[in-house]
Amino acid sequence: MINVKIQTKYHGEKQIEQEDILSFPAGIPGFENEKKFVLLAFPDNSVFYALQSTETPHVSFVVTDPFSFFIDYNVKIDDATIDALTIETEQDVTLLSILTVREPFEETTANLQAPIVINKRTHSGRQLILTGTPYETRHSLFQAKEA
Repeated sequence: MINVKIQTKYHGEKQIEQEDILSFPAGIPGFENEKKFVLLAFPDNSVFYALQSTETPHVSFVVTDPFSFFIDYNVKIDDATIDALTIETEQDVTLLSILTVREPFEETTANLQAPIVINKRTHSGRQLILTGTPYETRHSLFQAKEA
């Protein structure tokens, strides 16, 4: 096991395991040069994570499991993503939504139109842009929870 020390936006300096690094070969739209990320839990919660670049400390996305807030969320992963991430079974997949954190926090929104797809088995990921769906880039997290 190889430990790597990185600087993070929300967690300060952090020791991470080499095998916890997620590879995004195409980067994330708008951040195409960022190819390596790690998921870091925020203290005292089990819902929100930082998808932290291992190279650039200020590049970190607050993410969550969309199914925790949007029970009816339904995503079809396209063949190109399945092939690119070598997804073999549904169990390989973790789906995350990038949040736009607002003040007050109750006004935070989730991007359901462009989920992050991670293959847990291969530690690879990419952002999937959905078309022809009712999903948008800003769905209220807490209105969904109340519904």
